[in-house]
Amino acid sequence: MRRLGLFVAAVLCAACSKSASAPGAPSGSDSGADSGLECSGGSAEVRECVSRPRLEADLQFVAQPRSPGSPHWQAVQDLCKSRFEQYGLTVELHAYSGGVNVIGTRAGTTDPSEHVLVSAHYDHIPGCAGADDNATGVAALLETARVTQGRSFPRTLALACWDQEEDGLLGAKAYALRARQNDESIVVMYSLEMLGFKTTAPDTQAVPAGIDILFPEQYAELEAAGFVGDFLTIIADTPAMKAGSRVAAHAKDIGLRTVSLEISANLKSSPLAGDIRRSDHAAFWDQDFPAMMLTDTSEFRNPNYHCRNGLSDTVDTLDLQFLTDNTRAVVGSVVDVLMKTE
Repeated sequence: MRRLGLFVAAVLCAACSKSASAPGAPSGSDSGADSGLECSGGSAEVRECVSRPRLEADLQFVAQPRSPGSPHWQAVQDLCKSRFEQYGLTVELHAYSGGVNVIGTRAGTTDPSEHVLVSAHYDHIPGCAGADDNATGVAALLETARVTQGRSFPRTLALACWDQEEDGLLGAKAYALRARQNDESIVVMYSLEMLGFKTTAPDTQAVPAGIDILFPEQYAELEAAGFVGDFLTIIADTPAMKAGSRVAAHAKDIGLRTVSLEISANLKSSPLAGDIRRSDHAAFWDQDFPAMMLTDTSEFRNPNYHCRNGLSDTVDTLDLQFLTDNTRAVVGSVVDVLMKTE
């Protein structure tokens, strides 16, 4: 996640075909007692295919320093490409001035022009492992690709590993501009941005100035709960809120607490919105596409953000069940939107 100021199971799918992946990367193939179970049925069934061990394996691989142009940045880019190919997606390496996005698509059966875009940035700052920011988002994205493989949906599924989020959302901006110029129909864009840090201690959730005024009900809820940092935050503009509400509904089903912030057209372009524009979804807002960010609220909860103050953003600081539950809620919503049952 950018530096500017932000507020905000283990059952598997049918056996996957093996394919080449980045050196040392988890292969993505099924094994052991988890294999042979199909991710079939509706969104509630598919979300239960999300595997905590798989999420952890991908998280462990991605969570190393990976500033753009570095060897591990290339390895994670290669991982996105190989997994998308393995899971039956058509892959594009979207090169733009300065970086490379990895895009995987599966065309819809009846409404292929309508795209549901799920995404996470894979870059990070130099010298920091970036486990929460944003190896968690990449792991959740790859798991979304896996559990939806082999499924046909009316709408087109698009998955994206964004480059250069930390440098000003450059990868997402390049893609969103191209999509607007091509008059593409993006039903909703999901930005998976830091999904793994949770604490049950009181007074561990900070909020930026003005949230109590802009969102008094949500602030009152946080205050009543003792400012405990144990929830997923859904930050969606009004056109994306229907899909965001499906994230909240699936979260409620599995016992995951959420806080939703609906961003009006006026607010998302207001100077007051700096803290809610701090990830790739803002690039899509600027091109008038419905978009949301799903987040653990970054440095407003996680003291290890960007490895500041000598701390380390590493896997051992994260709550893997929280990451798993967040991924399940996302998958449930994505399937609902793809099936046009949202």
